[in-house]
Amino acid sequence: MYTSLFRVLSLSLIFSIVTSCKTETKDSPKKSQIHSSTIEYATGFDLIQKENQTQIIVKTPYPNSKETFTYTLGSGVNDIKTPIEKIVVTSTTHIPVLELLGKEKTLVGFPHTSYVSSEKTRALIDSGFVKELGKEQSLNTEVLLDLNPDVVIGFSMGKTNKTLTTVEQAGIPVVINGDWLEETPLGRAEWVKLFGALYHENQKADSLFNAIKSNYTEAVKIAQKATTKPTVLSGAIMSKDVWNLPAGESFVAQYLKDANLDYLWKDSKGKGSLSLSFESVLDTGKEADFWIAPGHYTTKEQLLESNPHYAEFNAFKNDKIYSPAIKKGKTGGTLYYELAPTRPDLVLKDIIKITHPELLPNYELTFFEKVE
Repeated sequence: MYTSLFRVLSLSLIFSIVTSCKTETKDSPKKSQIHSSTIEYATGFDLIQKENQTQIIVKTPYPNSKETFTYTLGSGVNDIKTPIEKIVVTSTTHIPVLELLGKEKTLVGFPHTSYVSSEKTRALIDSGFVKELGKEQSLNTEVLLDLNPDVVIGFSMGKTNKTLTTVEQAGIPVVINGDWLEETPLGRAEWVKLFGALYHENQKADSLFNAIKSNYTEAVKIAQKATTKPTVLSGAIMSKDVWNLPAGESFVAQYLKDANLDYLWKDSKGKGSLSLSFESVLDTGKEADFWIAPGHYTTKEQLLESNPHYAEFNAFKNDKIYSPAIKKGKTGGTLYYELAPTRPDLVLKDIIKITHPELLPNYELTFFEKVE
């Protein structure tokens, strides 16, 4: 699961830029930026409401960042003019947010449109309303400038990007979205409020997030009714003999904890991934009851072709392997990569349904499928 979530990086163009609408503060204590934040779970941004302005403060724009970016929404000369009417987003994870807010028709451009799985937005793409802006890290700046969006929503692995400098010089604001760096499921989902502010749909964004939060917390309560606590294995070999799986303090481990499961690496340190040898994982996880998210593999045959020793795991022998990489849109995009960050409540319910099926008898899986 962890590997699948972070593969979203390959689905989008990396953006990083300092715009005229953004104030950059270096080496500033992040807490000093907070005055009256309306954010509950997200640690990477704050939303500050003032009389005639709204400030979006992105505290974690890219990994290990020491900069804090402040975007002012309002009617001032250097403000981002809102509500916006045309937008370019750069990650499939932004698509469900636009749809939840009822703003998918404001989307005018996207890089590598074949990655989009949503039927609603795919229809707009197929009808020519959403322009192709390039593939992965190759952005068609000419098309983007011609579209002249009110704002570009990007994400960044670092501080600068020459391509987006051209966009900035043309007067198009760029907002860096750091939702993918959040360390809790609800923290990621709360970034819907950033989009709500851009569209003057703050109340609707709040209501959407509150519903997701309520569904998630209710699912946690349901999971606590389980009479068993199955053991769980995750991840797979990604290169040579290195098995990548979620660290014990990661948001993926949080999902498993909230589903009332015994994740076998729950006591490990770190909020990212662990890189372990196959032998180490086999020693610890051979008798695990479930194998959740085996990397990019979607069939048992693929697993065996990669390494015949996968067959030694009990979860393999007992057909207890489930993957979110199987369900795809009509052009090959994976639903999980696109929708899961916005709907952590559905991810959690999927995991509960798989491991404690008696607790959700009428629920049907949204993302996961059994690996056959």
